[in-house]
Formats: sequence, C-alpha cells, structure tokens
Amino acid sequence: MPINFPVVRLSEISPQPVFMQKWERLRHKEAHWFAAMVAEAMGVFCYVYCGVGANIAWNTTTILGQSGVGSLLTVGFGYAIGIVLAITVCFATSGGHFNPAVTVCMMIFKGFPKIRAARYILAQMIGAYIACLLVYVQWGTFIEESVQVLRTNGQYESVMFSSTGPAGAFALYAPVGHPLGRIFVNEFVNSFVIALAIWGSLDPTNHMIPPAAGPWLIAMVYAAAIWGFAPASLAANSARDLGARFMALTIWGTQAWGGHYAAIAALTNIPASVTAAFVYEMFLGSHTRILTPSAYHFHAAYKKYHEDNGIIAPGFSEDDEQLHVTAEPAPIKSTESYDKGQEDRISDV
Repeated sequence: MPINFPVVRLSEISPQPVFMQKWERLRHKEAHWFAAMVAEAMGVFCYVYCGVGANIAWNTTTILGQSGVGSLLTVGFGYAIGIVLAITVCFATSGGHFNPAVTVCMMIFKGFPKIRAARYILAQMIGAYIACLLVYVQWGTFIEESVQVLRTNGQYESVMFSSTGPAGAFALYAPVGHPLGRIFVNEFVNSFVIALAIWGSLDPTNHMIPPAAGPWLIAMVYAAAIWGFAPASLAANSARDLGARFMALTIWGTQAWGGHYAAIAALTNIPASVTAAFVYEMFLGSHTRILTPSAYHFHAAYKKYHEDNGIIAPGFSEDDEQLHVTAEPAPIKSTESYDKGQEDRISDV
C-alpha cells in the first residue's frame, strides 16, 4: 500500500528519554504480544468500568431511596462512553477487539492467529474482572448500606442477585418469570445488530462510516440495545459477562453464579456475532470496492507502523507473506538531533 501523504513520525518532532527508546524497541520485538494483551485488557477495563460504574450508581441509590442519581439512560451512556474511550485509546496497539466474539470472528474471517486469539480473550476477561473489582471497592460503602437495607426489609434473597440488586450491577441475572428461550432470542438479536455495526465500521470501503466515526456508531448502537432491551436481560460481550461474574463469585460466593442463564449471557453473543459477520461478508461487503480516502490514510499509516517495526499487524495471519517484514525499526531521534533539526528549520526560514 503506497503512502501518498507526508510521513512524519512522532520521534521526529517529540524526543524521548533513553529508557523509553529502549522500551519501545523491546515492545516492537519480543514484547509486542504483551503490549497487545495490555491494550485489550485496558480497552475492556474502560468499557466495563464506565458502564458498571453507572449501573451500580443506579442500583444502590435506588435501594437507598436517593432519586435522580442514575437511570437506564445513564447506564446506556456509561457503556457508550466506555466503548468510545476503549476504541480511541487502545485500538492502535491491539486492533481493538475488546470482545471475545470479535476475536472469534477475526479468527474465522480474517485469519487471526489462534494463539493470539487465546491471549486476547484471556486479557479481555482480566480487564473486566479488574474493572469490576475497582468499582466494587469505590462504591463499597453504598453497596454495604444497600445490602443492609435489603436484609432489614427481608428482600435480600429476592433482590440481591437480580438485575436491580447490588450484585446485579456486576454479574447479570435473568428477570424473574422470563423464559430462557425469550432471553436467548433477545441476547442473540441484539448481539447480531451490534456485531453488524462493528463489521460495517471495520469495512474500509464503507463510505458512510469513516474510521473516526466507527467508535461512535458502535457505542451508540450498544447504548440503543441497552435502552431498548437491557431490562429483558442483555450481556452482548462474553468478557464483560464472565469477568464480572468471576468477580461477583469472588465477593459473594456461589450465590452469584446466575444459574442456567449464565451460559446464555456468556456464550450467545459469539454465534450471533459470527452470523452477523457472515451476513455482512456474504451480502453487504465487497472486496472489489475501493477504499475511502480517510480509510486509505488510516490503513496506510497503520500498516506502515507495523512494517517499520517488523510486527505482524493484528488481524492478519502469521503466514501472510506480505506482512513478513524484514525492515529494521525506524530510528528514534535523540534530543540532540531533534534540536539540531529545529535549528536547521529556523535557519531556513
């Protein structure tokens, strides 16, 4: 992919300390897989931290009789903002999966390496677990007070491990009286729509979704799913569900497991996402369309970075000959060379 715009690396305008130069060289060689795992964990952390934080605010203050602190609207926006934060901050390092279903789809349709997929999924669940644990610590006083209120009112058994209880802000639970079949349909359809938005946003030939708009589209589709269908039970992300459920089990024991619904919440979004990716590839996408200008610049810069540093680009097979790059990492200029370059520019003026 030829570069048809000026190539200016950050190292040419912003000098780095020596220890950071050494770390970047290490990160681009032996440790690039670890950096990608950290990015996936951080991305899921951002998304879950914002969403669960909004949810626990709503659940606990409602139990404590404090109105106006939260609502389904704020929960939807919490998750949406977390998704935008995750993609915009962490995408460049890992490719921005942040969902085991997306990783599985990448493995099936884009040749994503299996060993890397396993690492990503593990990192995603760890990110969700840590996010939930921190939210629990930060909201600990409110959680303890709301649990005491539930015990005093004799509602602990019926509310604690439900969608409106303190534990329900972390681990997800089926609404009382809802058949598992309907819950499965709700989970599958919403996950399908979300995955369709993700796959459409990843299509560089989609002129309606430039790269900068993708995070916002995905976030708002996810928020719309929460606003319209979360009361009927919605997980839509295996990492968010399993990471949070393991955290709830850590705090409250086996009562937090969730019964048969746990399998639906954890697994349904994966076949739904694969189905959505299949539908998009079969009927909506096309490899004969040209890239949009913004997508071209985005992918050219992304590919150039990986070529310069000898890294296999996330989303491509390790066996792809076009990506077996032998180029040495781009030299990182020292402070002296940067200052000298600045003096030359000034003298030219």
